[in-house]
Amino acid sequence: MTAPVVMYCTAACPFCRSAERLLLEKGAQIDKIRVDLEPARRSEMMQKSGRRTVPQIWIGGRHVGGCDDLYALEAEGKLDPLLEAST
Repeated sequence: MTAPVVMYCTAACPFCRSAERLLLEKGAQIDKIRVDLEPARRSEMMQKSGRRTVPQIWIGGRHVGGCDDLYALEAEGKLDPLLEAST
């Protein structure tokens, strides 16, 4: 079982799709929050992350950042341990 993943995203964002693809390849279950469908959630995302851009990703309650940050974790071999951690 993987750690819970929350991702704030939009349907049109290629970075969101790329991040989602990597997470799904890792077997993650993603709770997607669509800020394009629920604009009020963007304010929530910005307050929690301090960032305006999507995607914003949390793994096991830890903010890991956006798509580039996610791929950097993967390149450093740090993504799998995060996903495997239980909360």
